[in-house]
This record gives sequence, C-alpha cells and structure tokens, in this order.
Amino acid sequence: MTLISDSKIREVKDLKPEVIKRICDYMQGAVYCWCKNKEEKWFSARDLFGGENFNWSGTPMIKLFDKHKSKGKTDDSAIKGAGKDAGWILKKVLNEDKRNFETKKGDLVRKYRWIK
Repeated sequence: MTLISDSKIREVKDLKPEVIKRICDYMQGAVYCWCKNKEEKWFSARDLFGGENFNWSGTPMIKLFDKHKSKGKTDDSAIKGAGKDAGWILKKVLNEDKRNFETKKGDLVRKYRWIK
C-alpha cells in the first residue's frame, strides 16, 4: 500500500473497466505533473480536476459526469456526483502508485502529499 494511513478504497460503479482504466491513466499523468512541479504541497482531486481544470470535455473524466446525467440527475447534482467519483478513483490511483503518499482530511476533502 502506498497511502500512508488507514484509508478505505472504494470502487466506482456503473462504468466499464476500460473507461475506469483511461480515467486512472489520465489521473496518473496529472499526479506526476503535480509532484514534479509542486513537490511538497498537499493536493486533492479538486486541485487537479476542479477550478480552472473543471471543463472535462475531451478527456476521459467526462464519462463520470455522463454517468450521473444518464441517471436523470440535474447538472449540479451530476457535477457533485462526478466529483465524488473522481475523488475515489484518485485515491485508488495513489494507492496503486509506486511512490508513497500521505493523506489527511482537510477543507472537507481528502488531501494527499508525495513523500520522497
């Protein structure tokens, strides 16, 4: 386990394994970029995929939003659900990474930091 903490990993349902794999690969790239440029800073799914990076069109991440919209949710509700799914997938990606990350709860989200 590469997450330094007692932390539960949950699976995101209702997506094909190949879709989850593409999302994981996309997230892995974002994590590598963060760790290269902001080595010792804490990050969350919100930092990597929210704010200025919120437009997921043309990325594998859009499948998370589409999943919730296909269930009849409003845009706001689908965004919230997709964000939660992104957080769970990010946790899985970090747990499977060859590097070690510590984790903590902060600002109502799960945060991570690479341990060199």
